[in-house]
Amino acid sequence: MRVAPAASSAAPLERRVLKRCGDELTRANLMRQAASLRHLEIPVLLPGIKINASPTDFYPIQSVWLQRFKGETWELFGEVICNENQ
Repeated sequence: MRVAPAASSAAPLERRVLKRCGDELTRANLMRQAASLRHLEIPVLLPGIKINASPTDFYPIQSVWLQRFKGETWELFGEVICNENQ
């Protein structure tokens, strides 16, 4: 069975948000919890790429790690480049 990367990245986020909601499963609380994710790392992302969201910034991934093709494989180079408003 093949799982799409989007699904495997969304599931840990949804789990974390629902866990933070506790017993208050309202839309308002769900949005509040989703908008307060900080420094969350999930397995499908490269190490150092973190999920961050706030009430004024709903774009959760603002980091990249560049790669170059080396004949048969991709090789990471440099460091994580981050463009977060903090």
